[in-house]
Amino acid sequence: MASDTDGVSVDGKNAVVIGGTSGIGLEIARAFARNGADVVATSRSEDSVADAAAELRDLGAETAEVTCNVCDPESIENLRETTESAIGDVDVLVTSQGSVATTPITEMSEDEWAQDIDVLLTGAFRAIREFGAAMDGGSIINISSMSAEQSREARPSYVSAKAGLNGLTRAAAADLGPDVRVNAIAPGFVKTELAGPKLEDGSEFREGVDERTPMDRVATPDEISGAALYLASDAASFTTGEILTIDGGYDRFSV
Repeated sequence: MASDTDGVSVDGKNAVVIGGTSGIGLEIARAFARNGADVVATSRSEDSVADAAAELRDLGAETAEVTCNVCDPESIENLRETTESAIGDVDVLVTSQGSVATTPITEMSEDEWAQDIDVLLTGAFRAIREFGAAMDGGSIINISSMSAEQSREARPSYVSAKAGLNGLTRAAAADLGPDVRVNAIAPGFVKTELAGPKLEDGSEFREGVDERTPMDRVATPDEISGAALYLASDAASFTTGEILTIDGGYDRFSV
């Protein structure tokens, strides 16, 4: 419990960001490093992990180069053990791994469905189980999506996985409290590589999004990292089981 909160700070904390070598995850890892945390940013790609580690070192963070496949429990265990050996006990875990099949439900294969569920939902479960058992305190942050509460065409597995992730967040908060807090961030439309060309300036889809969004634009990945800094910090000492939507007002705006 924070008895005297000076503000949002992750200085001196040790963080792991799964899916932290690109997009939103990478921006969160950068933000943690800029603000005094030691950070391990991981994904399945050795090259991406090496690039992220080099950047984090340039920002002043201690780190380690270790890949992780959230579909493999032994890989997650290795991530935890390697991180603890390199920078110490973990204070903050972020699950930001990505997968999205864009197939209508009547055409979706069993493999497409299973891939999104395994990576986005079961992968988060595996990571929370492994790290949550080892954490004496701190914060777990899942990267969900505003799509979890919406009807979205040609994304049945993605929407279902993110809705499940919101439920997992609340369930884990109950199981891991009071020592470990568990929350989720639900971004709206964010211009990332995973989002693809539909969010490029001038596209028909993008124009429709901008028109409905009070902020009149989509987000950039760095605009999500501020929420992660808050949730990771002692300023959020009484915040758990929450889903924080960051969508520029899109979801609540009626047209």
